[in-house]
Amino acid sequence: MTTRFLSTQGTRMYNKVVSDYQNLLVLTVVLVLIDLTLLLIPKPNWLNYLEFALALLVAIMVGWLTSRLFEKFYQAYLQENALSRKINAELLMVGNVVADTAIFLIIFFIFAQTHQVNVLGLTASLGLGGLAIAFAAQQTLEQLLGGIILYIDRPFVIDDYIGLPDGTFGRVESIGLRSTKIRNSGKGTLTIVPNSSLTSMSIENFTGAKKVVSLVYLTFYRVVLEDERALIRQVILESTNEIFGIDSRNTDVTFKDTIQEGRANMTQAQINFFILGSGEMSMDMRRQLLDMAKQSMTLRLKEYGISFDIEERPIDVDAPITI
Repeated sequence: MTTRFLSTQGTRMYNKVVSDYQNLLVLTVVLVLIDLTLLLIPKPNWLNYLEFALALLVAIMVGWLTSRLFEKFYQAYLQENALSRKINAELLMVGNVVADTAIFLIIFFIFAQTHQVNVLGLTASLGLGGLAIAFAAQQTLEQLLGGIILYIDRPFVIDDYIGLPDGTFGRVESIGLRSTKIRNSGKGTLTIVPNSSLTSMSIENFTGAKKVVSLVYLTFYRVVLEDERALIRQVILESTNEIFGIDSRNTDVTFKDTIQEGRANMTQAQINFFILGSGEMSMDMRRQLLDMAKQSMTLRLKEYGISFDIEERPIDVDAPITI
């Protein structure tokens, strides 16, 4: 059916996104049809309980499956578009979280609507209770919400060296729900800062400013002439010029000839890529973008008739900023 009714691009996207979950998708559709049948037909009271349990199972399956399919689509979209435009990895991660939240809310409201759950009454009750608690413990709630924001946004983690506008500088020892403890450099004293204050401050993270150097070697097995070297350097620089998080200004290409029996018989190129990031998640995303840039670079050079072997040595060197 996919081959007959979908385009080439649609079939490729289907194979990347849906094929791994095809059997589970069929099972979920069957359970949805069974649940809809139980909802529509007259039934005894004991069957209502069975239908409610089945509907809850269906809601969980649909939510989990939809979330997984969206995540696969997100990865496929990234692979399709990473090399054609600048992509902000953190923004894509936020979009993934927002999509999961929207999926949960939509399924919850559909479940509530089909099973006569008074969502407005429940929301109003929770709202009144929340207002009462908020007025009673406003400052404590601000600090707790600040802790949650720090855990989600992660402007720093434990053992990072940070600086605050009031001159506080030191290593983060712990991040609690109410406050963060910073061990001051030089003095050794401990500064305890409420999380609600940290969410509104300009924080300078010295440890988080990472730069990863990735080394790639191209072996040509022949002598590469000067005009070919200029072409190779141009293709390499253009491959990473538009990728967000890759410092293309510092991308360096060095050619070296191998001398045997008094004459050059082979050329090797060393490429230094610099990846900038602020956390493990963004660094992993940018490594994936760099891998796709290497694939694009390889294809373009082969189109020019330049054959070579690529060697990716595991020499990724973390180079944090000097304090």
